[in-house]
Amino acid sequence: MYYLLFYKTADDYLEKRGAYRAEHLGLAQEAQDRGEIVLAGAFANPADGALLVFKGDSPAVAEAFARNDPYVKNGLIVEWWVREWTVVIGAA
Repeated sequence: MYYLLFYKTADDYLEKRGAYRAEHLGLAQEAQDRGEIVLAGAFANPADGALLVFKGDSPAVAEAFARNDPYVKNGLIVEWWVREWTVVIGAA
């Protein structure tokens, strides 16, 4: 099963992310190495959010990622939520 983690960024996200970027990317890379994250990236034009695609048995892994993400912990993400995603076409 796939789970989408949506992030809504703070207005000053681009200015503040530098201090937490390495830790955030490290956390994401570790999750990908474990096979939890399939894809992840930030929205552009405007840079007002991000989407991370997780694969697992429940939404718990995506929720745990968000709770431990330095972007979330330090207020760069003002809202996040997880949705179950049913893949209809493409590699599942």
